[in-house]
Amino acid sequence: MSSTPDSSLSAPIDLNRVRTLFDEPARLAESNFLRREVATRMHERLALVRIAPERVLDAGCGEGADLTTLQKRFPKAAMLGLDASQAMLVEAQSAQTAALSSMNRLLQQWLPAGMGRESSANLLCGNFSQLPFGINAVDLVWSNLALHWHPQPDRVFAEWRRVLRQDGLLMFSCFGPDTFKELRAAFAAADNEPHALPFVDMHDFGDMLVNAGFSTPVMDMETLTVTYGSVEKLMADVRACGGNPLDTRRRSLLGKQAWQRVVDVLEQSRGADGKIPLTFEIIYGHAFRPAPRTTASGESIVRFDLPKK
Repeated sequence: MSSTPDSSLSAPIDLNRVRTLFDEPARLAESNFLRREVATRMHERLALVRIAPERVLDAGCGEGADLTTLQKRFPKAAMLGLDASQAMLVEAQSAQTAALSSMNRLLQQWLPAGMGRESSANLLCGNFSQLPFGINAVDLVWSNLALHWHPQPDRVFAEWRRVLRQDGLLMFSCFGPDTFKELRAAFAAADNEPHALPFVDMHDFGDMLVNAGFSTPVMDMETLTVTYGSVEKLMADVRACGGNPLDTRRRSLLGKQAWQRVVDVLEQSRGADGKIPLTFEIIYGHAFRPAPRTTASGESIVRFDLPKK
């Protein structure tokens, strides 16, 4: 079912279309370099936070690469991976099986039988805004370049807060409004149709986190620029980042003349190095689930910080 009109929508995103776009993992492989780079930068930020989670949820785990790095950082934690695409979860399961098989063969050479066997993450298919977990289920929600594919991030934040335990941490990244700005300018020369998502501004995400009940949200942003030798390679990487899941997207192909206008604008953007630039605005955010301010019956909770002796 497609997204219905709603004033809280970040964009008229068709979630079924999102699943379809991500059900071809091979088509998306060329953009893995970007997800790995952003994940590295997220881990640098995570290193500044003191946390020892027992259960970690990777929301939008894709092919499972982040589950591996999170398990290395938190070896005692149980890992949960959730994605809307069953095909991506199959990729993640295959990667885990191969990695565990290799690791267990190595460990068996040094440890007694039955010892040292690694466990894999639990993988589930689901919707960010309707997680298959109870309240207080996890200590860390991690989401790398996935939130922008959901039409209602405010509901997603509320759901992520629901499953986090008290003092649990949310850490996420997603695309910001300047992402693909060169591509938008090029397609604007051809028609008035939306060819890319209108990504949400960092400050709006901060407001949503506060409204969802998170405390002390920290937002920051950086711009990454990838350069290309040809329009064809640039477009291939744009498609590999996902695609266009908008209900309002153009259904038919551009005509030859219109496409040539797109190409011409991109060609004119070549820099001094002769390369065509493509901008990625990366938004990073983290916030904690605070202690409750009221009881289940609605009574206020007042805390007193007693002086230390």
